[in-house]
Amino acid sequence: MGNRTDLVNMNITELNNHYVSLKDRYEDYKKQNMKLDMSRGKPCSEQLALSTSMLDIVTSSDSFKASDGSDCLNYGGVDGIPEAKALFAQILGVSSNEVIIGGSSSLTMMHDTLSRAMLHGVYGSEQPWGKHSTVKFICPSPGYDRHFAICELLNIEMIVVDMLHDGPDMDAVEALVSQDDTIKGIWCVPKYSNPDGITYSDEVVDRLANMTTKAGDFRIIWDDAYTVHHLSEEPDRLKNVRSACEEAGNPDRVFIFCSTSKITFPGAGIAAMAASVENIQYMRKQIAVQTIGPDKINQLRHVRFLKDMDHVRSHMTKHAAIIKPKFELVLNKLESELGGMNVATWNKPNGGYFISLNTLDGCAASVVTMATDAGVTLTAAGATYPYGIDPRDRNIRIAPTFPSLKELEQSIDVLCICIQLASIEKIGL
Repeated sequence: MGNRTDLVNMNITELNNHYVSLKDRYEDYKKQNMKLDMSRGKPCSEQLALSTSMLDIVTSSDSFKASDGSDCLNYGGVDGIPEAKALFAQILGVSSNEVIIGGSSSLTMMHDTLSRAMLHGVYGSEQPWGKHSTVKFICPSPGYDRHFAICELLNIEMIVVDMLHDGPDMDAVEALVSQDDTIKGIWCVPKYSNPDGITYSDEVVDRLANMTTKAGDFRIIWDDAYTVHHLSEEPDRLKNVRSACEEAGNPDRVFIFCSTSKITFPGAGIAAMAASVENIQYMRKQIAVQTIGPDKINQLRHVRFLKDMDHVRSHMTKHAAIIKPKFELVLNKLESELGGMNVATWNKPNGGYFISLNTLDGCAASVVTMATDAGVTLTAAGATYPYGIDPRDRNIRIAPTFPSLKELEQSIDVLCICIQLASIEKIGL
């Protein structure tokens, strides 16, 4: 059990003594030459093993036909085989004709979607986005670093808005989009958000769907990465954004993305995007120039393995059984080592892949550096904000899934020591 004394209100002697004790523990860990990695949200080997039987599911020469009779070994099927579209339609709550199946990565689909928008615009654009002298995106933060990297690569200016307990600060979002026609979109991870674990409220979904935007071709990039990644038997519920946009009279506003990366294999999954039929038809013509056809065998393999939503839920329950103890270990450690000290706060997610931790202002970068020096690799401080700049230097993203329980326990021990050391240095000895 750690020292739960409020560090902020310790007198100088108590603070100094505690610091010396922590420093001794820290130096002991450094001597162990550990190499522990919590930098990315990767499935562990036990999770990957849940899907290995899928590799043997397409074997015989009479199994290569899709439901429409097309040969999955040959060219064609630019937007995916019918049964894959049907499966993702169930997962995303849309119609099959509103789905395009991609390769192994939804991030690739998001990158390509924005790249095409810069070159050609989107359905309803008066001109390509790239013809504007400036293109801007709203980035609720803390958020997903790879979203921000796409904007940086495409020279899209990023505008930070705060994440609140139920989603983005919609007062700020509505004010921004109503006044500036160079703001072309907003990034959203709406369920078990990366890293905060927040699920958008119905009100936030409705406000996003209904808000008045000065740009007529404004798009919501709805990265529903964790839509089936629950940690409890009472999962969060997310309102259907596609239906909300339709009802609001803005049917073309949203592009929805997801993949099987953390359902089956991160390196060999399948991805999908969903949008209005008009959006899909517009993009399908562009994709048909980019490729003659995707890996339809992998789509067939996934559909025959996952089958339908009941099987998907059953499969994800097995994932939860593996990773839930890891989340519980981290949360219990944080509470036992830092609870009551007033130097850190953290979320308790109901799903997803991350735990978001906030230190005292001005401490995150030094915590990450100290942890690295002790052999624990964390996501870089600032990574959860555009341009890698956390204005308060406080957010740290914890990724519990990949390490073993023993490695995770050691990593969080080191992290808690580093947080206390950095906090005492910030308070002042």
